[in-house]
Amino acid sequence: MLVVKNNKSLLIIALIAMVNMLGYGIIIPILYAYSKEYGLSDFQNGLLFASFSICQFISTPIIGRLSDKYGRRPMLLISIIGTALSFFIMAFAPNALFLFLARALDGLTAGNIPVAFAVISDTTKPEERARAFGLIGSAFNFGFIFGPAISAFTVGFGSGVPFIIAGVVTIAAVILTALFLPETNKHMGEVKSGKLFDFPLLWRTLFDQNVGMTFVISLIFFLAFSCAIIYGFQPYTMNILKITASQNAWLFTMFGVVGLLSQNFFVHRISKALGLKKAFTQSILFTALAFLIMFFAQSLPVFIIASIILGIVNSVVQTLIPTILSQETDEKSQGSIMGLNSSYQSIGMIIGPILGGIVAMVAIPLPFLVGSILVMVCFLLSSKIMRPGIKKDSAF
Repeated sequence: MLVVKNNKSLLIIALIAMVNMLGYGIIIPILYAYSKEYGLSDFQNGLLFASFSICQFISTPIIGRLSDKYGRRPMLLISIIGTALSFFIMAFAPNALFLFLARALDGLTAGNIPVAFAVISDTTKPEERARAFGLIGSAFNFGFIFGPAISAFTVGFGSGVPFIIAGVVTIAAVILTALFLPETNKHMGEVKSGKLFDFPLLWRTLFDQNVGMTFVISLIFFLAFSCAIIYGFQPYTMNILKITASQNAWLFTMFGVVGLLSQNFFVHRISKALGLKKAFTQSILFTALAFLIMFFAQSLPVFIIASIILGIVNSVVQTLIPTILSQETDEKSQGSIMGLNSSYQSIGMIIGPILGGIVAMVAIPLPFLVGSILVMVCFLLSSKIMRPGIKKDSAF
């Protein structure tokens, strides 16, 4: 853990990530039930989930590129402030339109994760990044343990109360960033000049010999995950397993506990034992298996077993995607590459909830089957990543 002890910025960004994810952990388990109070149908709920990702798709490469040009710290502050405001709008929304406005605002300022990943790339050596990204993943999971637990305890006091609490804890992340995070970008202004948002570049990058296939996998994986989990999880647990919003929050807490344990005791070990590429491909395969078990599950115990498997291997996949990307590109483009990755993930998270809402109208468990098939596609593509002998150009 020498990389952690000697890296003040990494410790601070981990704390910021934990507080930020605490806010998300509070709202995610109850968002479906909360939006139902405003009269939204399942398909409209899918659009609500997708509205965040549509705006995130547009904003994250812009924020990532601006962080390369003007620094990580100011972009991180803008991003987290937007998230805090969105939570308060959700809490006091007079009608469903304000729910969409709140999710759109959060999406437009949703650059905190790629900028946080860029801070890691700024302050660690390539061989240290799997452990460093794992630490941030642990911070995410730590927040995701206590966030749903807070939601479970407080939703009984009023459906808007958890959103107020989420706003308050996100303001704490703003304060931490403003007071303690130093600027880590030592290459400000050195990135290639170009458009802040470049649709042709976004398309061309999918065919880039260094990072293209990793981006394709990232897009499809997040499409599958958002179809099956971001959308499909809550309708299934509430309509098929017949659990309450509070009990659903406890399930998310369990998922966070498993993810935290995986980040701390599994990700680094399996990456070291198998190598990045093999660990990545095997974890993708087990993710597909977990989704398939969920599709066939008709009881809560079986569903919990599948969720535990998913919590373990999902932590590996989502940690290794930015780790692999950071090693497939040059040091000057880390913010841009993480912003582009968030855009591809956003495309997946735009299509995923809408696709989930459509197939759920046929049968509620179908999002899990669709997710499993899509993840198997990622598994088949994963042999094409991290190809040796290709020069890493400053192309982003």
